[in-house]
Amino acid sequence: MELNIFGKPLISCCTNPMTGYFRDGFCRTVSEDTGTHTVCAVVTEAFLGYSASRGNDLMTPIPHWNFPGLQPGDKWCLCVSRWLEAEKVGKAPPIVLEATHQKSLQYASLELLQQYAYV
Repeated sequence: MELNIFGKPLISCCTNPMTGYFRDGFCRTVSEDTGTHTVCAVVTEAFLGYSASRGNDLMTPIPHWNFPGLQPGDKWCLCVSRWLEAEKVGKAPPIVLEATHQKSLQYASLELLQQYAYV
C-alpha cells in the first residue's frame, strides 16, 4: 500500500485529467521515475508560466501522449524537484497533502509541505 506524507493510505490526486507517473490518478513512484512525480499540486498560472520558462510546458496539449494540457486549477502530480525549484522563487502551487506521496519527505520537510496545503 502506498502512503502519503502523514503515513496514511495515499488518496487519488486527479483522474480528469489523468495524472501520475503511471497515469492512474495517484502520485506514486518507482526507481525508473527519474522525476519523482510525488507532489499532488493544484497548478496555478504562476507555476505553469514558471515551469514553461524552465523548459517544461505543461499547458500545451500533446495528443499522442494523451496529455490535454493543464489549466490553472487542475490537479497534477509534479516532480518534487520542480516543485522545490518553484518554491524557492515564490511560484510553488498549493498541494493536496493527503495525495502527496511519502517519498516527498526525502526532499522536503513536512512543515514546508504543510505551508502549501490546498484548502
